Amino acid sequence: MIRVADTYSYDIQYNQPNVNTFAQITGDNNPIHLDADFAATTIFGKPIVHGFYSASVFSMVFGTKFPGPGTIYLYQDMKFLAPVFVNQPYKATFEVLEVNIEKHIGLIKCVLEDESGKAVIEGSAKLKNDRQFVSQ
Repeated sequence: MIRVADTYSYDIQYNQPNVNTFAQITGDNNPIHLDADFAATTIFGKPIVHGFYSASVFSMVFGTKFPGPGTIYLYQDMKFLAPVFVNQPYKATFEVLEVNIEKHIGLIKCVLEDESGKAVIEGSAKLKNDRQFVSQ
């Protein structure tokens, strides 16, 4: 059972082959993600990971780990604060802010941080899980 103030973290690293696959699946072939020569001419100086691919770690964790299987997304907000790069370590952190036991709904803060602890994406998600947001 998940309660207010519960936390979870997950380490992740993105790689270029997966960025390329994400571009192919979504059709987002922006060269900022795929072309090192093009990206070198931008403010980032090198390719960046798609924002929604970077943030997909939240969905993966919610659906498979915390709260886990059966979780249904009701809402997600996000702020993209800094670029995400391939082959660098990141940590997704989660904190339960609210739980509605009657409706089996939780509000969870979610943050993706770089290795220095700087937030690169932050937001919150409202989730439904009939097995995890329950009383004891």
